[in-house]
Amino acid sequence: MEEEETGHAWAARDSTGVLSPFAFPLRAMKGDDITLKVLYCGICLTDLCTIKNYWRNAKYPVVPGHEIVGVVTQVGRVVHKFKIGDKVGVGYMAGACRSCDNCRVDDENYCPKLVPVFNSFYPDGTKTYGGFADMVVVNEHFAVRVPETLPLDKVGPLLCAGTTVYTPMKQHGLDQPGKHLGVVGLGGLGHLAVKFGKAFGLRVTVISSTPDKEKDAVELLGADSFIVISNAEQMKAAAGTMDHIVSTSAGALSFSPLVALLKTHGKIIMVGTSTKPMEIPSFDLVSGGKSIVGSMIGGMKVAQEMIEFASEHRVTPEVEVVRMEDVNLAMERLEKGDVRYRFVVDVANAFHDSRGV
Repeated sequence: MEEEETGHAWAARDSTGVLSPFAFPLRAMKGDDITLKVLYCGICLTDLCTIKNYWRNAKYPVVPGHEIVGVVTQVGRVVHKFKIGDKVGVGYMAGACRSCDNCRVDDENYCPKLVPVFNSFYPDGTKTYGGFADMVVVNEHFAVRVPETLPLDKVGPLLCAGTTVYTPMKQHGLDQPGKHLGVVGLGGLGHLAVKFGKAFGLRVTVISSTPDKEKDAVELLGADSFIVISNAEQMKAAAGTMDHIVSTSAGALSFSPLVALLKTHGKIIMVGTSTKPMEIPSFDLVSGGKSIVGSMIGGMKVAQEMIEFASEHRVTPEVEVVRMEDVNLAMERLEKGDVRYRFVVDVANAFHDSRGV
């Protein structure tokens, strides 16, 4: 019987969310698994909400991280997608049934048996630990090949935030040049929605409650215009001009002003979530043939497509790389909204002594 391997990570033990060093048993490799040495891992709001137990779903100890970038160090005997030395990315998903209606059409993200890459359990009871760790074992199906042209410290946020905005943009025809995209919220998700929108050849307008984000939206990210949702004159001028709006906001939204910005048959596409109930302006929707729809991350096929598109069109997130020993400060800053626009943890340097690498 093979000796169980130990992983080294930073974990939260309770709802204080404080992360500290932690050892855990690595999942035993199966024939179609790969093991990767983690190089970088992005920090998503989901990580913060989970370690703080804001959603009442934390299964402590929690090793967060689902924007994982690494290099393959071992491959199972039937692995065919990857070889040792390949650079790979792993996002939110670590498992799915692979046989339901959703899985059969490459929508594993909607599989009723979806297994997240952290804070969850495989069907056999094995716990999943995320990317704030030196090593990760995952089924090869749930990893994407990272193009050589992408800087590795900027790949992580594409795996969650990038897939989350790219998927509905493709699904709802927002990859057609000349269309007008509205983006609500200019954070980790929103700034990538702007970048992908411009790469698709769209006219992009950022809709924000924060006037001082205009300079970044236009000068840094390339948005064509910026409107403040509380500015009645700007909102009136933009009424009926947008094909669809991607809402990345995690706060409560007033939908009526946003619905007014849409053309007939336009959609508000929700990719950000709020714990507060929504008030839906039903008459405004019905009278314009408009709708509000949702989208959650994306399947593995579209994730690979997204990262190749990002490489070809040089779409990369704006990141701030932090050391693992500074990750608790990064979480505090994330909670205050003090990040432009995604934190990425330099994982490899945190554990370079633990395995002699």
